[in-house]
Amino acid sequence: MCPMRKMKDVPTEDRPREKLLKKGPGALSDTELMEVLIGRGTIHRDVRAIARDISDRVRSGNELLSFGDLREIEGLGPVKASQIMACFEIGRRYYCRDQEKCRISSPSDILPLVEDLRRQRQEHFVCVTLNGAGEVLAKRTITIGLLNHSLVHPREVFADAITDRAASVICIHNHPSGALEPSPQDIAITSQLRDAGTTLGIQVLDHIIVTRSGFTSMKEKGML
Repeated sequence: MCPMRKMKDVPTEDRPREKLLKKGPGALSDTELMEVLIGRGTIHRDVRAIARDISDRVRSGNELLSFGDLREIEGLGPVKASQIMACFEIGRRYYCRDQEKCRISSPSDILPLVEDLRRQRQEHFVCVTLNGAGEVLAKRTITIGLLNHSLVHPREVFADAITDRAASVICIHNHPSGALEPSPQDIAITSQLRDAGTTLGIQVLDHIIVTRSGFTSMKEKGML
């Protein structure tokens, strides 16, 4: 594999900033967009190498990089790391700033809506209702439990879903303990919700468990 050229060796017209101005941001790769954001590298490391490392880490993870994650990248100082985090956050907010325009096509799409659950010390059970196109109608906290246990009943989950005329729901709850594996109680309530949804004509698309370190989709694990 040929070594990556440094930015100074790239023809001016092919550099990310000039390419963006000429063709628009959609024409740039993830790494090129990161190069525009960073601006320049350091004495010891070229901007292209730094941008590539950031893009690789973003693609390999299930959640946004933390400040600590970014600072581990060689050549990325605290100022640039803070700027990148700010860009990620503003993008997250605008991505689903209007819930009616937020479309869910995979378990990871739901995470920006429930990012706050990761830091909760009590177990929260949340229900997201969707229309037939998979677009979010509403997000509601159904119950808040004790340190590591939350009780929920199907009628509480589906009451508002019926009012929303929802075609489907996605249930999400956090594990303050950090355990990603579904508990026997999680499996039991998921089965009850699925059966109740079948009776009502409202499909339970998934039940997702979130923690500080990641998430588990019960549908992807074959439990739904």
